[in-house]
Amino acid sequence: MSNNLKTASVLAFERKLDPSDAVFHAGLWSQKAASESWSPVRIKEKSVRGTISNRLKAKEQQDEAKLDAAIQNPNLQTVDVAALPAEADTLKVQFTLRVLAGAGMPSACNSAEYQAKLLQTVQGYVQQHGFAELANRYAANLANGRFLWRNRVGAEEVNVEVAVLKDGKAEKSWSFKALEHSTRELDASNSQVEELGTIIAEGLAGKRHVLLQVTAFVRVGAGQEVFPSQELVLDKGASKKSKTLYHVDNVAAMHSQKIGNALRTIDTWYEGAQDLGPIAVEPYGSVTTQGKAYRQPKQKLDFYTLLDDWLLKDKVPAVEQQHFVMAVLIRGGVFGDAS
Repeated sequence: MSNNLKTASVLAFERKLDPSDAVFHAGLWSQKAASESWSPVRIKEKSVRGTISNRLKAKEQQDEAKLDAAIQNPNLQTVDVAALPAEADTLKVQFTLRVLAGAGMPSACNSAEYQAKLLQTVQGYVQQHGFAELANRYAANLANGRFLWRNRVGAEEVNVEVAVLKDGKAEKSWSFKALEHSTRELDASNSQVEELGTIIAEGLAGKRHVLLQVTAFVRVGAGQEVFPSQELVLDKGASKKSKTLYHVDNVAAMHSQKIGNALRTIDTWYEGAQDLGPIAVEPYGSVTTQGKAYRQPKQKLDFYTLLDDWLLKDKVPAVEQQHFVMAVLIRGGVFGDAS
Protein backbone atom coordinates (compact mmCIF):
# COMPACT_ATOMS: atom_id res chain seq x y z
CA MET A 1 0.00 0.00 0.00
CA SER A 2 2.89 2.34 0.79
CA ASN A 3 4.32 2.15 -2.76
CA ASN A 4 1.66 4.41 -4.29
CA LEU A 5 0.72 6.27 -1.12
CA LYS A 6 1.10 10.03 -1.16
CA THR A 7 0.82 12.62 1.60
CA ALA A 8 -2.65 14.13 1.79
CA SER A 9 -2.79 17.71 0.47
CA VAL A 10 -5.25 18.56 3.26
CA LEU A 11 -3.99 17.31 6.62
CA ALA A 12 -4.66 18.98 9.96
CA PHE A 13 -4.62 17.97 13.62
CA GLU A 14 -6.20 19.59 16.67
CA ARG A 15 -4.10 20.08 19.79
CA LYS A 16 -4.61 17.52 22.53
CA LEU A 17 -3.13 19.55 25.39
CA ASP A 18 -5.52 22.50 25.68
CA PRO A 19 -4.58 25.07 28.35
CA SER A 20 -6.59 28.15 29.29
CA ASP A 21 -5.12 31.60 29.79
CA ALA A 22 -3.32 31.91 33.13
CA VAL A 23 -4.54 34.75 35.37
CA PHE A 24 -2.42 36.58 37.96
CA HIS A 25 -3.42 37.33 41.57
CA ALA A 26 -1.45 38.76 44.49
CA GLY A 27 -1.39 37.90 48.18
CA LEU A 28 0.75 36.69 51.07
CA TRP A 29 2.76 33.46 51.10
CA SER A 30 1.39 32.67 54.57
CA GLN A 31 -2.18 32.75 53.22
CA LYS A 32 -1.83 30.34 50.28
CA ALA A 33 -4.81 28.29 51.46
CA ALA A 34 -7.16 31.30 51.87
CA SER A 35 -8.61 31.86 48.39
CA GLU A 36 -10.61 34.95 49.42
CA SER A 37 -7.47 36.90 50.38
CA TRP A 38 -6.05 37.05 46.81
CA SER A 39 -6.62 40.20 44.76
CA PRO A 40 -6.22 40.56 40.96
CA VAL A 41 -2.97 41.94 39.61
CA ARG A 42 -3.83 45.05 37.58
CA ILE A 43 -1.92 46.48 34.63
CA LYS A 44 -0.89 50.12 34.88
CA GLU A 45 0.68 52.58 32.49
CA LYS A 46 4.02 54.17 33.22
CA SER A 47 5.75 56.98 31.33
CA VAL A 48 9.52 56.87 31.52
CA ARG A 49 12.38 59.01 30.29
CA GLY A 50 15.06 56.72 28.96
CA THR A 51 18.49 57.48 27.52
CA ILE A 52 19.87 56.83 24.07
CA SER A 53 21.83 53.61 24.52
CA ASN A 54 21.63 51.86 21.15
CA ARG A 55 24.76 51.09 19.13
CA LEU A 56 25.77 54.14 17.09
CA LYS A 57 27.18 54.19 13.58
CA ALA A 58 30.96 54.39 13.28
CA LYS A 59 30.94 58.08 12.19
CA GLU A 60 28.71 59.08 15.10
CA GLN A 61 30.99 57.31 17.58
CA GLN A 62 33.93 59.46 16.50
CA ASP A 63 32.01 62.76 16.60
CA GLU A 64 31.64 63.95 20.20
CA ALA A 65 29.24 66.76 19.26
CA LYS A 66 26.85 64.35 17.53
CA LEU A 67 26.94 61.95 20.47
CA ASP A 68 26.24 64.75 22.95
CA ALA A 69 23.36 65.96 20.77
CA ALA A 70 21.89 62.46 20.60
CA ILE A 71 22.10 62.01 24.37
CA GLN A 72 20.32 65.31 24.95
CA ASN A 73 17.28 63.93 23.10
CA PRO A 74 15.42 61.89 25.75
CA ASN A 75 14.00 58.49 24.85
CA LEU A 76 10.40 59.01 26.04
CA GLN A 77 8.27 55.88 26.37
CA THR A 78 4.86 54.86 27.67
CA VAL A 79 4.79 51.23 28.80
CA ASP A 80 2.47 48.83 30.60
CA VAL A 81 3.69 47.36 33.89
CA ALA A 82 2.32 44.77 36.30
CA ALA A 83 3.50 44.55 39.89
CA LEU A 84 2.44 43.13 43.22
CA PRO A 85 0.96 45.59 45.73
CA ALA A 86 3.30 46.83 48.46
CA GLU A 87 1.55 44.60 51.03
CA ALA A 88 1.74 41.37 48.95
CA ASP A 89 4.83 39.23 48.49
CA THR A 90 3.46 36.32 46.42
CA LEU A 91 2.18 35.92 42.87
CA LYS A 92 -0.54 33.36 42.23
CA VAL A 93 -0.81 32.03 38.65
CA GLN A 94 -3.76 29.78 37.83
CA PHE A 95 -5.02 28.02 34.69
CA THR A 96 -6.83 24.85 33.65
CA LEU A 97 -5.57 22.17 31.27
CA ARG A 98 -7.72 19.77 29.26
CA VAL A 99 -6.10 16.54 28.06
CA LEU A 100 -7.92 15.22 25.00
CA ALA A 101 -7.97 11.80 23.37
CA GLY A 102 -7.50 11.06 19.68
CA ALA A 103 -3.80 11.84 19.21
CA GLY A 104 -2.93 11.07 15.59
CA MET A 105 -6.54 11.30 14.39
CA PRO A 106 -6.62 14.11 11.81
CA SER A 107 -9.37 16.71 12.06
CA ALA A 108 -9.14 17.11 8.29
CA CYS A 109 -7.68 14.71 5.73
CA ASN A 110 -8.66 14.38 2.05
CA SER A 111 -7.05 10.98 1.49
CA ALA A 112 -8.76 7.89 2.99
CA GLU A 113 -5.73 5.69 2.20
CA TYR A 114 -3.31 8.06 3.91
CA GLN A 115 -5.57 8.39 6.96
CA ALA A 116 -5.87 4.61 7.27
CA LYS A 117 -2.08 4.17 7.15
CA LEU A 118 -1.61 7.02 9.62
CA LEU A 119 -4.06 5.55 12.14
CA GLN A 120 -2.47 2.11 11.74
CA THR A 121 0.97 3.59 12.43
CA VAL A 122 -0.24 5.58 15.46
CA GLN A 123 -2.00 2.51 16.90
CA GLY A 124 1.22 0.53 16.50
CA TYR A 125 3.13 3.21 18.41
CA VAL A 126 0.53 3.32 21.21
CA GLN A 127 0.48 -0.49 21.55
CA GLN A 128 4.27 -0.64 21.74
CA HIS A 129 5.11 2.45 23.80
CA GLY A 130 1.89 3.96 25.15
CA PHE A 131 1.87 7.63 26.13
CA ALA A 132 3.90 7.23 29.34
CA GLU A 133 7.13 8.80 28.04
CA LEU A 134 5.43 11.92 26.68
CA ALA A 135 2.96 12.25 29.57
CA ASN A 136 5.72 12.06 32.18
CA ARG A 137 7.55 14.87 30.43
CA TYR A 138 4.43 17.04 30.31
CA ALA A 139 3.93 16.30 34.01
CA ALA A 140 7.56 17.26 34.74
CA ASN A 141 6.98 20.67 33.12
CA LEU A 142 3.98 21.22 35.38
CA ALA A 143 5.99 20.19 38.44
CA ASN A 144 9.01 22.38 37.66
CA GLY A 145 6.91 25.49 36.96
CA ARG A 146 8.40 26.08 33.51
CA PHE A 147 5.09 27.70 32.48
CA LEU A 148 5.91 30.65 34.81
CA TRP A 149 8.68 31.73 32.42
CA ARG A 150 10.42 34.88 33.73
CA ASN A 151 8.34 34.87 36.93
CA ARG A 152 10.20 31.71 38.03
CA VAL A 153 13.63 33.35 37.78
CA GLY A 154 14.96 34.66 41.09
CA ALA A 155 11.93 33.52 43.11
CA GLU A 156 12.60 32.57 46.72
CA GLU A 157 10.05 29.74 46.71
CA VAL A 158 7.68 28.29 44.10
CA ASN A 159 4.86 25.88 44.94
CA VAL A 160 2.83 24.27 42.16
CA GLU A 161 -0.45 22.59 43.04
CA VAL A 162 -2.14 20.36 40.45
CA ALA A 163 -5.65 18.99 40.97
CA VAL A 164 -7.72 16.60 38.83
CA LEU A 165 -11.20 18.11 38.66
CA LYS A 166 -14.37 16.06 38.59
CA ASP A 167 -17.78 17.73 38.87
CA GLY A 168 -15.91 20.96 39.59
CA LYS A 169 -14.16 19.52 42.66
CA ALA A 170 -10.64 18.23 43.23
CA GLU A 171 -10.70 14.44 42.92
CA LYS A 172 -6.94 14.10 43.51
CA SER A 173 -4.17 16.65 43.93
CA TRP A 174 -0.40 16.97 44.11
CA SER A 175 1.89 19.67 45.46
CA PHE A 176 5.37 20.27 44.04
CA LYS A 177 8.25 22.46 45.19
CA ALA A 178 9.09 23.63 41.70
CA LEU A 179 12.65 24.85 42.36
CA GLU A 180 13.62 21.33 43.45
CA HIS A 181 12.67 20.02 39.98
CA SER A 182 15.17 20.63 37.18
CA THR A 183 14.00 22.28 33.96
CA ARG A 184 16.78 20.47 32.07
CA GLU A 185 16.37 16.91 33.36
CA LEU A 186 12.86 15.74 32.48
CA ASP A 187 13.66 12.06 33.04
CA ALA A 188 14.35 12.35 36.77
CA SER A 189 12.00 9.86 38.41
CA ASN A 190 9.65 11.15 41.07
CA SER A 191 6.65 9.18 42.28
CA GLN A 192 4.34 12.21 42.31
CA VAL A 193 5.38 13.30 38.81
CA GLU A 194 4.84 9.74 37.57
CA GLU A 195 1.37 9.64 39.19
CA LEU A 196 0.44 12.86 37.41
CA GLY A 197 1.97 11.50 34.20
CA THR A 198 -0.22 8.40 34.47
CA ILE A 199 -3.34 10.59 34.63
CA ILE A 200 -2.21 12.60 31.57
CA ALA A 201 -1.41 9.39 29.67
CA GLU A 202 -4.88 8.01 30.44
CA GLY A 203 -6.39 11.23 29.09
CA LEU A 204 -4.35 11.02 25.87
CA ALA A 205 -5.33 7.37 25.47
CA GLY A 206 -9.02 8.17 25.97
CA LYS A 207 -9.37 6.01 29.07
CA ARG A 208 -10.79 8.87 31.17
CA HIS A 209 -11.80 12.52 31.05
CA VAL A 210 -8.94 14.69 32.33
CA LEU A 211 -9.28 18.32 33.40
CA LEU A 212 -6.45 19.67 35.53
CA GLN A 213 -6.40 22.85 37.56
CA VAL A 214 -2.87 24.20 37.97
CA THR A 215 -2.10 26.81 40.64
CA ALA A 216 1.39 28.20 41.20
CA PHE A 217 2.46 30.34 44.15
CA VAL A 218 5.63 32.35 43.48
CA ARG A 219 7.28 34.19 46.38
CA VAL A 220 9.03 37.10 44.68
CA GLY A 221 8.86 39.87 47.29
CA ALA A 222 6.51 42.71 48.22
CA GLY A 223 5.80 45.18 45.43
CA GLN A 224 7.97 43.34 42.91
CA GLU A 225 7.24 43.48 39.18
CA VAL A 226 5.65 40.38 37.61
CA PHE A 227 5.55 39.38 33.97
CA PRO A 228 2.33 38.56 32.12
CA SER A 229 2.34 38.04 28.34
CA GLN A 230 3.23 40.96 26.13
CA GLU A 231 0.84 41.70 23.28
CA LEU A 232 2.09 41.81 19.71
CA VAL A 233 0.40 44.98 18.42
CA LEU A 234 0.44 44.80 14.62
CA ASP A 235 -1.61 47.94 14.00
CA LYS A 236 -0.64 50.57 16.55
CA GLY A 237 -2.82 53.28 15.02
CA ALA A 238 -2.72 56.35 17.25
CA SER A 239 -1.23 54.43 20.19
CA LYS A 240 2.21 55.57 21.31
CA LYS A 241 2.61 52.83 23.87
CA SER A 242 5.81 50.84 23.31
CA LYS A 243 4.79 47.84 25.45
CA THR A 244 1.27 46.47 25.87
CA LEU A 245 0.63 43.68 28.40
CA TYR A 246 -2.12 41.06 28.13
CA HIS A 247 -5.10 41.05 30.48
CA VAL A 248 -8.35 39.10 30.91
CA ASP A 249 -11.16 41.34 32.18
CA ASN A 250 -8.55 43.80 33.45
CA VAL A 251 -6.61 41.07 35.29
CA ALA A 252 -2.99 40.52 34.20
CA ALA A 253 -2.68 37.19 32.41
CA MET A 254 -0.51 34.94 30.26
CA HIS A 255 -1.53 33.69 26.82
CA SER A 256 -2.67 30.07 26.57
CA GLN A 257 -0.20 29.70 23.67
CA LYS A 258 2.70 30.61 25.97
CA ILE A 259 1.52 28.08 28.56
CA GLY A 260 1.23 25.44 25.84
CA ASN A 261 4.73 26.20 24.56
CA ALA A 262 6.18 25.66 28.03
CA LEU A 263 4.32 22.36 28.53
CA ARG A 264 5.55 20.93 25.22
CA THR A 265 9.18 21.92 25.87
CA ILE A 266 10.11 18.24 26.01
CA ASP A 267 12.21 17.70 22.89
CA THR A 268 15.61 16.36 23.99
CA TRP A 269 15.94 14.07 20.97
CA TYR A 270 17.67 16.52 18.60
CA GLU A 271 21.39 16.93 17.95
CA GLY A 272 23.04 19.12 20.59
CA ALA A 273 20.35 18.60 23.23
CA GLN A 274 22.97 17.87 25.91
CA ASP A 275 24.17 21.48 25.65
CA LEU A 276 20.92 23.42 25.20
CA GLY A 277 18.47 21.17 27.04
CA PRO A 278 14.81 20.66 26.11
CA ILE A 279 13.24 22.77 23.38
CA ALA A 280 9.57 23.14 22.46
CA VAL A 281 8.20 20.48 20.13
CA GLU A 282 8.12 22.09 16.65
CA PRO A 283 8.29 20.44 13.18
CA TYR A 284 11.70 22.01 12.45
CA GLY A 285 12.86 22.35 16.06
CA SER A 286 12.66 26.14 15.80
CA VAL A 287 13.74 28.33 18.71
CA THR A 288 12.72 31.88 17.80
CA THR A 289 14.69 33.54 20.61
CA GLN A 290 17.88 32.16 19.05
CA GLY A 291 16.79 32.47 15.43
CA LYS A 292 17.72 28.85 14.82
CA ALA A 293 16.08 25.58 13.74
CA TYR A 294 17.60 22.52 15.42
CA ARG A 295 15.89 19.95 13.17
CA GLN A 296 17.05 20.81 9.68
CA PRO A 297 15.61 18.76 6.76
CA LYS A 298 19.17 17.99 5.58
CA GLN A 299 19.72 16.14 8.89
CA LYS A 300 16.62 14.00 8.17
CA LEU A 301 15.36 14.71 11.70
CA ASP A 302 12.57 17.18 10.93
CA PHE A 303 8.96 16.14 11.48
CA TYR A 304 8.04 15.91 7.79
CA THR A 305 10.98 13.70 6.81
CA LEU A 306 10.40 11.38 9.78
CA LEU A 307 6.65 11.15 9.12
CA ASP A 308 7.08 10.47 5.38
CA ASP A 309 9.74 7.82 6.04
CA TRP A 310 7.48 6.16 8.61
CA LEU A 311 4.26 6.21 6.58
CA LEU A 312 5.28 6.27 2.92
CA LYS A 313 8.54 4.31 2.95
CA ASP A 314 7.90 2.00 5.93
CA LYS A 315 11.21 3.11 7.49
CA VAL A 316 10.50 3.01 11.21
CA PRO A 317 12.37 5.87 12.96
CA ALA A 318 14.38 5.39 16.15
CA VAL A 319 12.23 5.21 19.28
CA GLU A 320 13.21 8.74 20.37
CA GLN A 321 12.13 10.15 17.00
CA GLN A 322 8.85 8.24 17.19
CA HIS A 323 8.21 10.06 20.48
CA PHE A 324 8.97 13.34 18.71
CA VAL A 325 6.56 12.65 15.83
CA MET A 326 3.77 11.76 18.27
CA ALA A 327 4.49 14.90 20.31
CA VAL A 328 4.06 17.04 17.16
CA LEU A 329 0.73 15.32 16.41
CA ILE A 330 -0.36 16.07 20.01
CA ARG A 331 0.76 19.70 19.47
CA GLY A 332 -1.46 19.90 16.38
CA GLY A 333 -1.12 21.94 13.23
CA VAL A 334 -1.62 21.94 9.45
CA PHE A 335 0.77 19.50 7.79
CA GLY A 336 -0.65 18.89 4.30
CA ASP A 337 1.60 18.49 1.27
CA ALA A 338 1.86 21.69 -0.77
CA SER A 339 0.20 21.30 -4.16
